[in-house]
Amino acid sequence: MAPRVLISDKLSPAAVAIFKERGVEVDVKPGLDKDELARIIGDYDGLAIRSNTKVTAKLLEHATKLKVVGRAGIGVDNVDIPAATARGVIVMNTPFGNSITTAEHAIALMFALARQLPAADLSTQAGKWEKNRFMGVELTGKTLGVIGCGNIGSIAASRGLGLKMRVIAYDPVLSPERAAEIGVAKVELDELLARADFITLHTPLTAQTKNILSAENLAKTKKGVRIINCARGGLVDEAALRAALDSGHVAGAAFDVFVEEPAKANPLFGHPNFIATPHLGASTSEAQENVALQVAEQMSDYLIQGAISNAVNFPSITAEEAPKLKPFIALAEGLGSFAGQLTTAPIEKVTITYEGAVADLKIKALTSAAIAGLLRPSLQDVNVVSAPSVAASRGIVIEEATRAAQGDYESFITLTLTTKDQTRAIGGTVFQDGKPRILSIKGIKVDAEFTPSMIYVTNEDKPGFIGRFASVLGDAGVNIATFALGRDEQGGSAIALVSVDGEVPPAVLAEVGKLKGVRQASALHF
Repeated sequence: MAPRVLISDKLSPAAVAIFKERGVEVDVKPGLDKDELARIIGDYDGLAIRSNTKVTAKLLEHATKLKVVGRAGIGVDNVDIPAATARGVIVMNTPFGNSITTAEHAIALMFALARQLPAADLSTQAGKWEKNRFMGVELTGKTLGVIGCGNIGSIAASRGLGLKMRVIAYDPVLSPERAAEIGVAKVELDELLARADFITLHTPLTAQTKNILSAENLAKTKKGVRIINCARGGLVDEAALRAALDSGHVAGAAFDVFVEEPAKANPLFGHPNFIATPHLGASTSEAQENVALQVAEQMSDYLIQGAISNAVNFPSITAEEAPKLKPFIALAEGLGSFAGQLTTAPIEKVTITYEGAVADLKIKALTSAAIAGLLRPSLQDVNVVSAPSVAASRGIVIEEATRAAQGDYESFITLTLTTKDQTRAIGGTVFQDGKPRILSIKGIKVDAEFTPSMIYVTNEDKPGFIGRFASVLGDAGVNIATFALGRDEQGGSAIALVSVDGEVPPAVLAEVGKLKGVRQASALHF
């Protein structure tokens, strides 16, 4: 029997045709209320939606046959992903269908800033003819700074190059080889701020990128800089930017996204050198068509062939595989996250070695989980399916190796990360209780579970350090849950991996970093 798909939001007729061409039966019923949708959803293998349909846990209880939900677009806020995962329903989105449209919008805003087009239009239509008031700047020969050079950022960079601009990029996970391929100069953030005449942001909103253009960083920018944000609200400190606009240090800014949306009021509104649009990055007919076609292709491939692309939850696992594979997926993702949170330099290569029984499992799924964990600290939207292709787009080499068990454990996974300046390795296994554990860091033996909040410290192996470390935490009211230690040799290098209750205040972490003999002190979250 052919699989059946329900389209419950408005999609292009071309998407319907793709389903039918691939052998999928399709019903188009946009505008159903939630009760009617719940009544019929049990008849379908797939559900194709945009943003109007709400896929709730209650709806999923009625979806007894459902295998896949496909969202034509990026955001999946209208889907209860944990509930879908628990029921074995794959949730797909279309993260790349809007890329060209969003990049073009950023370039359009750059032109509008350079020539003050909105203000000139209002003035002219008011009959003022203020020809001398609107003195613009050329883009040719100017330096465009791109913060975040992934899919959208690289398209914006290519358009800048086409305009004969000098293009520089800051992206911690962009390799020099990929930068050369795109044709941009890879630089550190401070250099970009100092050199750029125009800055355009194309990075997700993560802990590392929130307020990446803070008051402090805005002060480092070139006087007269113009700033464009079509990525995410919160990448720029809006109040600080308003102050920089008021002082004249920043010549202009154009935003399509805001901290609070819909943006009915904002510190930036009303400034004569500020341009605002209402989150139009994906609003072209071509982009809407692209995501509709893409979701139809993805859902058809999964329902007919079992192929999964752009899933935002874990790939499907059979009932027989699940008990063995799932804890190792958690281990692989934890190892990747550990390395990703500690690495700011561009990653050149990742090698994942599977020893013993784990080598006989689906290591592709494990590798995807590890790479997702590795990239997620800097690329929040990456998932276990898209992670390998995202890594490849940034020039990161991924290698897998399998071998017979060589140590004391039935199964062991080692993730080795290589940057230009260093190689970092972390390994672990899953114990009989099903909990992943870290057992080796840079060749030093430790034994620690992954917990929500941890402190990682490397230090000289000298007497008194543990007491000083514990005192700093105790004096700050930070409670230690577990304390794992390891060293390479007496008096050599030592590691402390400490699980604590609650968040570690930055001031406390900074104080730990100042202790005698400490080489590195980092907060980790899992």
